[in-house]
Amino acid sequence: MHTDVVIIGAGVVGTSIALELARTGKTVTVVDKAGGVGHGSTSASSAVVRFNFSTWAGVAAAWEAKHYWENWADHLGAPAAEALTRYRRTGLAMLDVEPAPRDAYLPYFDRAGVPYEQWDAADLAQRVAGIDPGRYWPPARLEDDRFWADAEDTLGAVFTPDAGYVTDPQLAAVNLADAAARHGAEFLLGTTVVAVLRSGDRVRGVDLADGRHISAPVVVNAAGPWSGRINELAGVGADFTVSLRPMRQEVHHVPVPPDLPPDRKIRIAVADMDLGVYLRPENESAVLVGGTEPECDPLQWLDDPDQASPYPSAEVFAAQVTRAARRFPDLRVPHQPKGVVGVYDVTDDWTPIYDRTELPGFYVAAGTSGNQFKNAPVIGQFMAEIIDQTENGLDHDAAPVQFKARYTGAEIDLGTFSRKRPRNENSSGTVMG
Repeated sequence: MHTDVVIIGAGVVGTSIALELARTGKTVTVVDKAGGVGHGSTSASSAVVRFNFSTWAGVAAAWEAKHYWENWADHLGAPAAEALTRYRRTGLAMLDVEPAPRDAYLPYFDRAGVPYEQWDAADLAQRVAGIDPGRYWPPARLEDDRFWADAEDTLGAVFTPDAGYVTDPQLAAVNLADAAARHGAEFLLGTTVVAVLRSGDRVRGVDLADGRHISAPVVVNAAGPWSGRINELAGVGADFTVSLRPMRQEVHHVPVPPDLPPDRKIRIAVADMDLGVYLRPENESAVLVGGTEPECDPLQWLDDPDQASPYPSAEVFAAQVTRAARRFPDLRVPHQPKGVVGVYDVTDDWTPIYDRTELPGFYVAAGTSGNQFKNAPVIGQFMAEIIDQTENGLDHDAAPVQFKARYTGAEIDLGTFSRKRPRNENSSGTVMG
């Protein structure tokens, strides 16, 4: 079979790219080894939408993407009866911490027009019911006496009222896939790409494990934690200045004590690098808790994403939920771990790669896991612009695409996401970017 574009990966990023390319009139075929759309790392996302990033491009992209989530049906062109994921606006408090000081990102907020409030410790305690505003930096392991020591200082926060979360991340990918299909995109699920084919110095398609061959002048690697493996099949990566690695991660589901008064329940998202966790409300009776890769914790790097244990571990559950309970003493630490496990696709500096490669026609949207779900609607447009302009003769390496955001009017230099970029030294070195 022949198509204009093959996209490898049917997660929220791959389906967004499919929608934007199909809208331009291209024939698009999406291939995924999973049996359903969004069954990989997308389904394990906590789907938090926040705007705190260490680069202008990161802040501007997240602020632009928020408008798409708020206008999701319009973005999709969805029929009235279609079941859609929803955007729940909760606000987010980014607690003060040395690796991500306010003055590093507030100028970007001002430039983008992101509303925010600066809180001191008294404001934090008054505005967020049940929170302990103590400063505990740096994070420590539970067996370390420092973890249990009383705080000797307090901290404040920056509050962004427009932050929140997407209620069903997997459904978001399904929504994008359905929209792409309405524009003619085809989805081949449950089959693996086993070869990326070349013709001379250009990509010419892929071979699938089921024996099918797809010829295409453009191939996009949006394979999440399998993106490194796909790059190897394509023979690309020699000129990458940042590397990609799969990392196992857990997000935990924690019940809110049923006897907790309504005015003590957690109703906003909190990014707490001071203790090494983040959390957001799931509903009236539960919160989700994840980690921010504190230096005291070993990171679970994987050679093979398929070997990741799918079950939350007692050790990681206890560490993350106990840290959350230190910040919110009303929380209790259940004896039985409950949550989801995903595999992130992580770059050295936690900044994604949206770019061409040294193989003409082969493009990558990689290093997205952990902090790029929120940007998915805009990533599709980033990649469509890069592909269109590169295929029409632009040297994206020498003169990177300049993207003009539709809602906010922000101008974003897509060279920020280059495979050849200098390492982002302003990165917190964590999922917070």
